Amino acid sequence: MRPQLPTAKSTMRRAFYETIACVPYGKVATYGQIATLAGYPGRARQVGFALAGMPGESDLPWHRIINAQGKVSPRSGSNHLLQYELLASEGVVFTAQRIDLKRFGWRPEAED
Repeated sequence: MRPQLPTAKSTMRRAFYETIACVPYGKVATYGQIATLAGYPGRARQVGFALAGMPGESDLPWHRIINAQGKVSPRSGSNHLLQYELLASEGVVFTAQRIDLKRFGWRPEAED
């Protein structure tokens, strides 16, 4: 079942949310990958802003978005700890707090 998309303040944010909604269970994508797939290459930081601006009740799989180093990006509060827990519950393995992108990275082109 596809998640309910949060209300977007811009076309760019809507494109990010639509792309994030496609990241499958047990896979991760990077901020830059989401930006590129959504049609906004070079806008990784804006993906982070879009995720930070989501309402708390959204079921968008935000936790599947990580940085280009294969790490959960630290942030204030405890959302990053929740992100570790959610990813681990999906079978994503961390080695020294890093995810192997070759193993767990989302490859939408391979789904066709």
